[in-house]
Amino acid sequence: MNPQMEIQLKYYAAAIQTDMPNPKNRAEMKKNTARICRLIDQAVVGYSPFLPVRLLVFPEFSHAAPVYETLSELREKLAVEIPNEHTEAVFEKARQYGVYIQTGSMLESDTKYPNAVFNTTCLIGPAGILYRYRKVYPWIPWEVHTSPHDIEGYEEELFPVAETPIGRLGAAICYDWLFPEALRQLTANGAEVLLRVSAYMDPFGATSPMDWWTVVNRCRALENVAYVVAANQAASLKNYPPFSWPGGSMLVDYDGRIIAQASPGHGEKIVVGPIDVDLLRTERSTRLAHQMLAHLRTEAHPVYRCPGYPAGGFGGRREFTYQDNQQRIETAKKQRGYR
Repeated sequence: MNPQMEIQLKYYAAAIQTDMPNPKNRAEMKKNTARICRLIDQAVVGYSPFLPVRLLVFPEFSHAAPVYETLSELREKLAVEIPNEHTEAVFEKARQYGVYIQTGSMLESDTKYPNAVFNTTCLIGPAGILYRYRKVYPWIPWEVHTSPHDIEGYEEELFPVAETPIGRLGAAICYDWLFPEALRQLTANGAEVLLRVSAYMDPFGATSPMDWWTVVNRCRALENVAYVVAANQAASLKNYPPFSWPGGSMLVDYDGRIIAQASPGHGEKIVVGPIDVDLLRTERSTRLAHQMLAHLRTEAHPVYRCPGYPAGGFGGRREFTYQDNQQRIETAKKQRGYR
């Protein structure tokens, strides 16, 4: 099947959640990537009698998770450079079907930033990698991999957006979504469809009384007048100890309405729903009320003049630990007057 490269702004998106054993080394990642490719086949072919599936999103950690306690262990056992055999396998599927795939995350090393290890997801289309997004807000103190924010002189765009035939796409990973600023920046950079690559654990899931997952996805959609396609990890406790993952992958429209959602619970699921970028553009251009992108009074928020978690503090260190994160969090609390 040849990629269809014409503009197509009405299509189906698929949020695909996974439930696979967590790789402990690079060799074990191959099984996860092979399963991801089979899920791509099932989503595209299985839903072909309906609207064409043109966009697919996978969860955080579906390629590999940061299972080790130190940065050096992550670097030595799991980190891979990008591109690699996993992104190439996904690219073959994108080229085969003419689709755009937001990969599950993997631990990335880059010779440009020695000793750093990023939690990275790539948007891959029929022509290859369009961007790689590196998690700006690791889930600290537990996650010891590197935020690009913490590297002095970091040169890449923190929140990249891709112009594609199916709209302008931008992604952020899991805990990033607890910071409205991250998604606001993606939208400011042009994003129309916001992609959430996530591993949001119990009990902060899709059911009351702690349905953070659902609430945050809907809020980020409506406050940015954007579609959200959110894929959540659905692995059971035996696969990803000490956490279990409730799934609930979903699609939300620009008014915060849930278009489609997988039933909460462990296990692989594919949930699809319609995206209409033409309609989104009409809404953004014609609304006077509830057009938060046009109403934002940026000068009214001096909060960002006071530093928080220290920027540029990574310094290319070979080792980084839970205790390092803890110390920086305490520093930020003091700067904000919380201690």
